[in-house]
Amino acid sequence: MKLFFSYLKRHIRLLLMLLVCGGVAAAVLSLYRVPREGLWYAFLLCLAVGILFLAVGFCRYRSRHRALRRALDRLGEGTLTLPEAEDALEADYQGMLTAWEEDRRRIVRETAQTQDRAETFYTAWVHQIKTPLAAMSLLLQSGEPDPALLRGELFSMEKYVDLVLTYQRLGGESTDLVLKACDLDAIIRAAVKEYARLFILKKLMLTFTPTELTVLTDEKWLGFVIGQLLSNALKYTNQGGVSIYAQGDRLVIEDTGMGIPENELPRIFERSFTGENGRTIERTTGLGLYLCKRACDLLGHQISAESEVGKGTRVILDLSRMENPKE
Repeated sequence: MKLFFSYLKRHIRLLLMLLVCGGVAAAVLSLYRVPREGLWYAFLLCLAVGILFLAVGFCRYRSRHRALRRALDRLGEGTLTLPEAEDALEADYQGMLTAWEEDRRRIVRETAQTQDRAETFYTAWVHQIKTPLAAMSLLLQSGEPDPALLRGELFSMEKYVDLVLTYQRLGGESTDLVLKACDLDAIIRAAVKEYARLFILKKLMLTFTPTELTVLTDEKWLGFVIGQLLSNALKYTNQGGVSIYAQGDRLVIEDTGMGIPENELPRIFERSFTGENGRTIERTTGLGLYLCKRACDLLGHQISAESEVGKGTRVILDLSRMENPKE
């Protein structure tokens, strides 16, 4: 009964209009002295036809209502199948619902992908941070641990923690960017000072040629990028050293490490890509260079790499272009 009243409410204007038209027609016919029996006969005939059309319309209305309810029940199964639209307005509503459903599926898909990536990253991160923990445990068990080695492993753990925090900040809506003119040499020196102990422990040479450049950037985020590039150079370099110098407005960080295969170079800035070297040396998160690329995109800088297997890698930061930096 509730459904029937809903149907009547939907067509209340049409019913009122028909009643008014019927009243006007009866009044006009009475003015021409049409016999009352004829008026009642016409009224009953129109009423019968109206009831028939009303019943047929209600059956169609109820059928479509049930079809929509079935579609709603199937929505929980991840499908949206609507009955064919009967008019333009209904087609518009269905188009809007279809668009919403597609948007919902896209959000669900992207959320699932983000969760999968985060789970992969944190799983790899947990395994990675176990390495310095295990090394520190062995050093402490040796009786007289070398303080320099302990500080080196502790520094590695701090960098892994910073990597997680950076991953979270770059994945959020706000990255607290503050763009200003910065002394590039001061940023480089701060990063070099931070990693100096590891260079000493690995007995690698560090050559820094002052750039004398002033760049429009965010000091903290550019410092993170340079520090991460130094960390990568340390990780994959066992002999020789690392050189830092400028070529015009481009900063170059060059190492004499194992190098990157040519077929892997286009993918090194992708999320979670570790490559052959990452799988050979240790289990890595594959996020360091990805976060560098993300930070450079936010700053408006460009980052690229050149490498030759067995000879080393050159990572180039182009600091001259500032296209649409995001504040």
